[in-house]
Amino acid sequence: MSYEVDYELSDDDENVHHVWDNSLDPLVTVEPGEVVRFECRDALDGQVGPDSGVEDLANATFDPVHPLTGPVAVEGAEPGDVLAIELLDFEHKGWGFTGFMPGEMGLGLLPEEFEEAGLHIWELEEDVAHFVNGIEIPLDMFPGIIGVAPGKDGEHDTLPPYDTGGNMDVKHMTKGSTVYLPVEVEGGLFSTADCHAAQGDGEVCVTGIEAPMYVTARFDVLKDKSIEQPQLKTTGPFTPTGSDEPMHATTGIADDLMEATKKAVRHMIDHLETERDLTRGEAYILCSAAVDLKISEVVDAPNWTVTAYVPDSIFP
Repeated sequence: MSYEVDYELSDDDENVHHVWDNSLDPLVTVEPGEVVRFECRDALDGQVGPDSGVEDLANATFDPVHPLTGPVAVEGAEPGDVLAIELLDFEHKGWGFTGFMPGEMGLGLLPEEFEEAGLHIWELEEDVAHFVNGIEIPLDMFPGIIGVAPGKDGEHDTLPPYDTGGNMDVKHMTKGSTVYLPVEVEGGLFSTADCHAAQGDGEVCVTGIEAPMYVTARFDVLKDKSIEQPQLKTTGPFTPTGSDEPMHATTGIADDLMEATKKAVRHMIDHLETERDLTRGEAYILCSAAVDLKISEVVDAPNWTVTAYVPDSIFP
């Protein structure tokens, strides 16, 4: 994939913002077809680093959270158009973290089961992240936040996703993918942040492998396309190795999809604790980094099925 970078945006303070707001001035205005390389801080804006302990995460503030690099305007983009973002490349800085906050904060899927915070600092090599017990997670880097400014005026929190994108955490927005976003303001005003070196579908403990990173993207404006919410084209990978491989799966069955999801993850934590010799905290972190959740059925009322999958290949 050949390309030349037309603009580089560092993660210096003047290039970073912490809210979605269509009144922000663009850092640059690019022509369709041009390429921008974004330097992105980690999701907690440096409050956790390579030498941090769990107390640093437990005491981290979420006000503000998500330092966004941008915004970038794209020439010719108008409300009703679609902005196409081709993700060309990602480059990490050698480390990342996954952790869960104290249960009293109510964050993540199972806060009631983890009273104390937990943290793992990952060493990232070119294509793998190292966990405990010799477990290795293949890297599939992507931006957790990728979006354009909402049409509604004022400041909007970065934590929830919107019709215009934002904190979607779609793990398949990897190198080679194209993301399509509905434009609601002139120029689109694109920003990105919250990069992950890898993540399980669900991001259940509230963090993937959070990592500072460079994101390189090419922009285009589609005048003949109209969408209400984000879409994407992707080749995956849909499994850690990029091909079908052996998995162990646990099911959650309940009359509520969220409760079924919790059951599937609880059962997976039990499995990882008893069969893979992990602590419950380590298992919860691994679920967030490498376990994929799938909605298996929503037609057999009154109960629905959610399944959690862990690949055998990550274990030594």
